[in-house]
Amino acid sequence: MKKLVPVAATLLSLVVVFPILYSISASFFSFSDFTSIPARLLPANPTFQNYVRAFSESHLARFLANSLASATVGTTVRMTISIVSAYVFAFYTFKGKDILFVLLIATMLLPNDALLIENFITIRKLGLTDTYVGIISTSLLAPAHLFILRQYFKMVSKEYREAAIIEGCSDFRFLTTLLVPISQSVVITLALQSFTNIFNDYLWPLLVTNSESMRTVQVGITMLGFSENLDYGPQFAAITLLMTPILIAFILLNKKIKESVSTRFTGR
Repeated sequence: MKKLVPVAATLLSLVVVFPILYSISASFFSFSDFTSIPARLLPANPTFQNYVRAFSESHLARFLANSLASATVGTTVRMTISIVSAYVFAFYTFKGKDILFVLLIATMLLPNDALLIENFITIRKLGLTDTYVGIISTSLLAPAHLFILRQYFKMVSKEYREAAIIEGCSDFRFLTTLLVPISQSVVITLALQSFTNIFNDYLWPLLVTNSESMRTVQVGITMLGFSENLDYGPQFAAITLLMTPILIAFILLNKKIKESVSTRFTGR
């Protein structure tokens, strides 16, 4: 039975990795490669022309810039709110704290689709359609991040904070110079998850953007239109370009992601 575990894991990994590898391969296909029978897995004559056309025949650069800006700003604001809120709930005592925390976590039970229309009406009334603020507005509060960070912060002994306060250290300095560095693995992992989720979001940016100049890349890539004549090369090239930054980030931060799962604070 134990011998079957590596085999099963390898097969499941191939199922996950195959679409990524095929997308990269197809980005170098010529038109004849897509229409060949039998279907090809590798290009007969690899060409970089698909990448050139993806940029020259569409506003892909603008779409990509919009997504990167939205994901970067949205992740920064979301993580700032989550870290500060988690710090307050972990180290401060005030009336109604537990009830407020439960209410915030309970919002996780609300499906995003159920709030979609109300959120859109609110953003439209505020005049925030076709703006970066409108795009990231629904991504700023992350109860799951708040919960995870609070649990990590609570594992740090309160004696550290008490000693820091006695020495004249402010809450901001204690948070930024001690608590966040101690929790850097989970903070980095949550930040990467936030960036990926906002970057890959499709439905909400589609609703709140009307002009092509404000479209995000996930929306814009569906507007390339090359698939109408079975010319899929530029689309696969665009998809490969979208995957590359996130794949690189996951590879570089792989160690931190593993640490976020295994790290434990003992406290003293």
